[in-house]
Amino acid sequence: MEIPATYKAAVYDAPGTISTKVVELPTPEPAEGQVLIKLTHSGVCHSDLGVMSNTWASLPAPTPKDQVGGHEGVGEVVKLGPGCESSGLSVGSRVGVKWLANICGDCAACKAKRDGCCSGLAISGYFTPGTFQQYVIGPAKYVTPIPDGLDPVDAAPMLCAGITVYSALMRSKAQKGDWVVVSGAGGGLGHLAVQIASKGLGLRVVGIDHPSKAELIKNSGAEHFVDMTQFPRDDDGKAIAARVLELCDGLGAHAVVVCTAANAAYAQALGFLRFDGTLVCVGVPENKPEPIGGSFPARIIAGSLNIVGSNVGNNDDAVAVLELARKGVIHCHSRVVKMEELTDVFQQMHEGNLQGRVVLDLWA
Repeated sequence: MEIPATYKAAVYDAPGTISTKVVELPTPEPAEGQVLIKLTHSGVCHSDLGVMSNTWASLPAPTPKDQVGGHEGVGEVVKLGPGCESSGLSVGSRVGVKWLANICGDCAACKAKRDGCCSGLAISGYFTPGTFQQYVIGPAKYVTPIPDGLDPVDAAPMLCAGITVYSALMRSKAQKGDWVVVSGAGGGLGHLAVQIASKGLGLRVVGIDHPSKAELIKNSGAEHFVDMTQFPRDDDGKAIAARVLELCDGLGAHAVVVCTAANAAYAQALGFLRFDGTLVCVGVPENKPEPIGGSFPARIIAGSLNIVGSNVGNNDDAVAVLELARKGVIHCHSRVVKMEELTDVFQQMHEGNLQGRVVLDLWA
């Protein structure tokens, strides 16, 4: 297989703004324990927007200029570095690159399979070259096998959006037949959360979002859709909470998964829960951090409520969600565009005008 000396990549040419630029980069050589992957597709995630625009206050440092972003890459191995003979990979193996580019594998978090809490993790697209490029280096021990027969356009969004919401639903402790509210249910993460919950786990779903996304949410398997624009914003979420409680047997949901990056959604979420209910925090709000509205100790104590975070997932979660996609249980609603259209995609994302996911065809 012929490997070119250079290839195309999309970089953040002006971090802190919404701007990308397509450039030529030299093709890297895989080092010990690494493989070179020829990527064909990459999903575009809201996390990429936060990294590019430097609006995630939780990140330790500003994103460097000319960072290659992206963390939902699918392709095939084209070269093995030294020491990869026993990895189970070979030239031609289909693999994916996730938000977590690598983990140490030795710390307490890794041993507990809490990969997102690894003390030595590397993040794709943030100080590690990401997947908005035609070739990328990956660790043989941590790239994710892609099942045969699964289209790369369908596989790419599963490597972050799918894994993240699958892990979040596991963290919710919701059982078959329980009610789960998905806030931001028409977005890239949200519509997959609805599908995994309803079609994969047998949960009953209430989806909340803008009315323009109602059809997508219902088609994804939500039993009820709640139009967030039909409720006042100045009543501390009482009216929308009353509607959700009514839909969920008059008691409220067993769990709420907040997929949107809106502080207002978090402020409403506790009001949707029944006793012993769990709020799962997934979406990361941008700019100045705010505490979860209404999260008073007395309220949490009185309702025996739980608030948990879910930081992506592990390789077991990746295998599980890719298998659901391979079987056709879940399917990402996506639009395929060229690498040169990435800045426009980010602008649409910033304005809240995207439904489902956008996937880059890296060779178009």
